[in-house]
Amino acid sequence: MYSFKNDYAEGAHPRILQALMESNFVQEDGYGGDQFTQKAIDILKQKLENTEVDIHLLSGGTQTNLTAISAFLRPHEAVIATSAGHVFTHETGAIEATGHKVISVETEDGKLNPAQIKEVLDLHTDEHMVKPKLVYISNSTEIGSIYNKRELTDLKEFCKEHNLLLYMDGARLGSALCSTENDLKLSDISTLVDAFYIGGTKNGALLGEALVICRNSLKEDFRFQLKQKGALLAKGRLLGIQFYELFKDDLFAELAQHANDMAAILRAGCSAAQLSFLIDSPSNQIFPILPNYLITELQKSYSFLIWEKVDSTHSAIRLVTSWATKEEEVRSFVKAIKQIVDAKRVI
Repeated sequence: MYSFKNDYAEGAHPRILQALMESNFVQEDGYGGDQFTQKAIDILKQKLENTEVDIHLLSGGTQTNLTAISAFLRPHEAVIATSAGHVFTHETGAIEATGHKVISVETEDGKLNPAQIKEVLDLHTDEHMVKPKLVYISNSTEIGSIYNKRELTDLKEFCKEHNLLLYMDGARLGSALCSTENDLKLSDISTLVDAFYIGGTKNGALLGEALVICRNSLKEDFRFQLKQKGALLAKGRLLGIQFYELFKDDLFAELAQHANDMAAILRAGCSAAQLSFLIDSPSNQIFPILPNYLITELQKSYSFLIWEKVDSTHSAIRLVTSWATKEEEVRSFVKAIKQIVDAKRVI
């Protein structure tokens, strides 16, 4: 049984494991005060071409989102997100548990635009309602779409005009930046958002996300917030070692590119079998629409998520590729689709 369910089914890239082994008996200070974490922060600032940002390393995406968002907002302030947004659908109400409402917006492509945000602002007009303050976006989104530079610039300008914070979830940022449709550079992002994170968990690390705080007013006392939320890791070196290894050369991009290349093979194979797609997703997640009989047959050898029912005989599935996805398994999956579809046509 080969899995296309997610991009964190494997452990970590061998270079990361080797770096962890080689440094294992080096004694270091805790809580991010180690040389490895400082080297990781320094290299990230170089890649961002921005030495003014603050960077904090955390263990996971939900932990990063709830720690950052709750720190950035006052008690009566709320988050705006798409209905597919991770903070709205897949974090067990973590943001709400910190006391902040998440206002959802229905979108077809998983992305927010200024007009949609304006509608929310127009509905929240006085102190009897929560005050929308932070715009949450993901790149790539939860349904595989990506933001281009013009879209992100438009969001930045709108948020600045309306005194809103713009926060980007970058769990799959590597895949977004390596997409053939992308025109953003990593160095662009710190000039266009107030805070964002670079996902390691879904791009070759054992665990870890690098939170980048770009807006000066959000930086003060953030380590206190980390400690209070249980996010200040005693063995912070484990995160520092991994991010330094990912960014000291081009490993981060290479791993994301591999995931995208494997998704491209799946996408082409589904298209060749005359399958349609729920959404155009130029990243490492694709959402082909399959006849239910084909899904049943494929599930005998492969695992994946059934995303949503399309009609009585068809459903959209989610296929996710990773830094470690084997090309032979991808081609085997494509071949299985063709064989099953051809056999059905003969019958």
